[in-house]
Amino acid sequence: MSTVTAAHDASTAAAAAVTEAELPRLRRRISGVLIASQMLGSLGVPISIALAPVLATEISGTESLSGFASTAAVIGTALFSLPLAALMTARGRRPGLVLAYAIATAGAALVVLSAVVESFPLLMLGMAAFGAASSANLQARFAAADLAAPDRRARAISVVVWASTIGAVLGPNLSAPASASFAGTAIPETAGPFVWAGGVFLVTGALVAVLLRPDPLLTARALATPGDTAPPGHSLRAGLAAVKASPRARLALVAVAVSHTTMVSIMVMTPVDLGHHGADLSLVGLVISIHIAGMFAFSPVMGWLADRLGRLSVIGLSAGLLSLAALLAGTANGSHAQTTAGLFLLGLGWSAGLVAGSALLTDSVPQPVRAAVQGLSDLTMNTTAAIGGAASGLIMAYAGYGWLNAIGAALILPMAALALFTARRRAAPAPAGPDADA
Repeated sequence: MSTVTAAHDASTAAAAAVTEAELPRLRRRISGVLIASQMLGSLGVPISIALAPVLATEISGTESLSGFASTAAVIGTALFSLPLAALMTARGRRPGLVLAYAIATAGAALVVLSAVVESFPLLMLGMAAFGAASSANLQARFAAADLAAPDRRARAISVVVWASTIGAVLGPNLSAPASASFAGTAIPETAGPFVWAGGVFLVTGALVAVLLRPDPLLTARALATPGDTAPPGHSLRAGLAAVKASPRARLALVAVAVSHTTMVSIMVMTPVDLGHHGADLSLVGLVISIHIAGMFAFSPVMGWLADRLGRLSVIGLSAGLLSLAALLAGTANGSHAQTTAGLFLLGLGWSAGLVAGSALLTDSVPQPVRAAVQGLSDLTMNTTAAIGGAASGLIMAYAGYGWLNAIGAALILPMAALALFTARRRAAPAPAGPDADA
């Protein structure tokens, strides 16, 4: 028997040994491990990602290729979503998360090597692998939902999302000292943050490997009701079939993808618009910081609302917040205060959509195919956001920031209409939990 198979069998046995009486303590411990890993994992990405365009410019010798580094990371995040979900379905959350952080560590090393040898293709490969860290950070929210009670599932997800606040706030501020720490060495200063990021990912992977026991997904599977004991679905086809069979799962997928795409499309062009209206870098940084606070700091509130009021209600709130954000930002016309308010609401709307949509997705499909469906969700949201981010530059160039926000608001209409239609399907079977009467 191989070492991997033996480890998996041991994890499965440990998961099966968990009793209902032990669940509250286990939930708290697993949540603590996931929060700690999320704080670390989310710190590694922003430490270095801010300097990725600068590094791309230095290596390629032209600013026209500067955006390709960040794009490669986004593509990597999307591409790793399904393979990691398949591994988690087969072996549990821990192996998938550990592998993702290992790939990201290797990606950071490749980025550093690309800077030393000045190879742009190697930089692209490294940044794509670096994107696996974001895949792990996204999948961690679903790991938190594995053992959560249905009426507390959104809160479990939201607390892990909230933990990203630490990295999102501290990470960019560590870029400068991370760069300076390699002054006078063979490693270019712009690559220094990637060394730090690789170290962070390595520690995070070790933390998950040692402490995320028993595996939350395998434990949830061992405690599943008899009706949920079908063989796990590993593939994209299994995920698509499960979503196709559930109107609520379709709404959840749309809600997560639309809220993420709308947020990314508007957010990435806001610094450009602020610059057009005389904002300096300090003001731009402040606006983006307030936006990030809206994204992460209030996610526990969104989780509480989703558990108390229902997932559909909070998805409707997301649509309203995103629409109001687009209205405020798109009509600011140089009012920095109005733009700031719009970006804050944009972050809140994203938080509501991601938390409620993720909880509804988990509620709406059978346990054996949840990991596959969750991987499909992350693939969809990152792919659509990459397309939206790329298109936003063209829209900004040819139509302006106001039209970009108008198009972003238009994207929300299908989500709102589908939420309303789903809420009216009273006769359709609904999953147990807080959304049964939504």
